[in-house]
Amino acid sequence: MIPNDPVMLLSYINTQLRDNYKDLEDLCDRLDVSQSEIEEKLGTIGYHYNRDLNQFK
Repeated sequence: MIPNDPVMLLSYINTQLRDNYKDLEDLCDRLDVSQSEIEEKLGTIGYHYNRDLNQFK
């Protein structure tokens, strides 16, 4: 289960991307979560996925 709060989600996702997953698609596939929902929720607080850095900025 991933955090629902966007700020907590940002911290969780970026930590997971840094430590465990090669990219956002890999994370979403393995955790069985919607990539579009994560991107939409983090977009509401002004963060977008940067594929080159493999993190939300």
